[in-house]
Amino acid sequence: MDTVQAIIQQQIEAGTFLQSVQQGQQHVQQADAVNYGEEEEYEDEEGTYKGKRSNTLPIWGNQVTMNLNTLVLENIRESYYYKNNLVEIDSFQTLVEQIFYQVKHLEPWEKGTRRLQGMTGMCGGVRGVGAGGVVSSAYCLLYRLFNLRITRKQLISMLNSRQSVYIRGIGFMYIRYTQPPADLWYWLEPYLDDDSEIDPRSGGGDLMSFGQMVRLMINKLDWYGTLFPRIPVPIQKEIDEKFAERKKQQLMEEEEWQEGEGLEKEDEEAKVLPKVSKCKHHLRHHHCRKHRKNCPAKAKRWGGVE
Repeated sequence: MDTVQAIIQQQIEAGTFLQSVQQGQQHVQQADAVNYGEEEEYEDEEGTYKGKRSNTLPIWGNQVTMNLNTLVLENIRESYYYKNNLVEIDSFQTLVEQIFYQVKHLEPWEKGTRRLQGMTGMCGGVRGVGAGGVVSSAYCLLYRLFNLRITRKQLISMLNSRQSVYIRGIGFMYIRYTQPPADLWYWLEPYLDDDSEIDPRSGGGDLMSFGQMVRLMINKLDWYGTLFPRIPVPIQKEIDEKFAERKKQQLMEEEEWQEGEGLEKEDEEAKVLPKVSKCKHHLRHHHCRKHRKNCPAKAKRWGGVE
């Protein structure tokens, strides 16, 4: 018998072998947690268990530019605010505080700073390839969050923030710019009916619900003078089908609700006593005991015999 077998035999005789195995398993689990980070269990749309989502977010597309328009990216990197304030910040919470104090809209350019004189066709307007301006603090912070590589839990905390609607807004923009197109429905579908309001336009004037904003992000490429990354055609088709299926389900639920309301209304009407008409004697002599006694049944319905 070798040394290892002798130790195991001693532990079995002492009744501590099982305890040693359990402790070893706990150490392995703790090591896995350190190596891979906390993970989130998830299911697919049919409720089938699919495993765990890592707390480390994937980055789709260009790993350096965040899929931003070249002109916007150049203006961010040359921005005084980005170079002298944000580059030095390595804390997620500090960046969120910066969003709270600095961000008032979600456009790429500050109001009135775009130089569009003489720019026509593909070089102007919504295509985002015209002359630049003063890039917004929103896009500077968005790009800094990208370089910081925020985690899944941090992104979720932004989406559900109660401190500022623009913290939430930048969270949704981060998803649209960096997450795989196949995951967009997973991220954005829970917020399609969100009635909370936000105004993404610089200077205001474009108030919308978060549900409306999320729909725009999924269905449109244009975003206030720049473009979101293009969604591959097969994935966009799947998203359109999910929208149609969702609308159909909502219509069915609304019909069921209306039917239920109709049944409740019928039950309430059935509980209401029928209206009893008073005889002519009572109409003419409602104060007279004589006619009440002569017509006791109707008198009782009308108000009782005195």
